[in-house]
Amino acid sequence: MNELVLICGGVYGTLAVVFGAFGAHGLKKYLDVNQLKSFETGVKYQMYHALLLILVGIIFPFDGFSQNLMAWFFILGTFFFSFSIYGLILSAAKGSKMAFLGPVTPLGGLLLVMGWILFTVNVVSATVN
Repeated sequence: MNELVLICGGVYGTLAVVFGAFGAHGLKKYLDVNQLKSFETGVKYQMYHALLLILVGIIFPFDGFSQNLMAWFFILGTFFFSFSIYGLILSAAKGSKMAFLGPVTPLGGLLLVMGWILFTVNVVSATVN
């Protein structure tokens, strides 16, 4: 599991840099200010969680259900949250908003919150034992 977590962290980090540059330079003439801010939110959350995945991939042995679930919450939550924002913004800019992605964003956010809760539980558990 460590390898998967580290690879996802690296891929998400790489894509966050690419998408951030794309948003800053390639999308300015196609998106309004609010759309750009939303796109940037997706990039920020993606980078935050890329770094977090790398951190947890280093510090946790993933020898229990809770640690594995935490990792999946972060991997899937990041994907659902950030990539649904990208899809919503880019499709709206083209005039055909993919509305079905609307509920995916809060689902991703919920998975991220659950991942953070499990992160805290796992840290406390590791320091108590």
